[in-house]
Amino acid sequence: MPKLMPWFYLIVASCLEVCWIYSVKVLDMKKIANISWKNLSNDYSQLGALIPFVAYLFFGLTSATFFSMSMKHIPAATAFAGWMGLALVITKILEVTWFKESFSWASIFFVLLILVGIIGLKSTTNY
Repeated sequence: MPKLMPWFYLIVASCLEVCWIYSVKVLDMKKIANISWKNLSNDYSQLGALIPFVAYLFFGLTSATFFSMSMKHIPAATAFAGWMGLALVITKILEVTWFKESFSWASIFFVLLILVGIIGLKSTTNY
């Protein structure tokens, strides 16, 4: 396996983790609990409540799968720090750019510290 492939898997896992985070944010278990399963074949309007739940399952499972594939070649602590750190960085970037959350130079500084830590862990890993 090429040396960069496990890191590619880790980046994919982080991106999928971000998708999972936002699927959790929009997931509404009350709507799912109120679905009339007997009348679902006649009333498709209730299917909209299932989309975030299906996304939650899909993104969670595929993120864990890619993370598992990366951990076969990257030490567990380094892989976990990279996975969560990259997901955090991507989430913060999306919050500021897409969702217009508050922006501060202090938060950018600390996100950069996380990136430096991930790069440092990668550079000290033998694989």
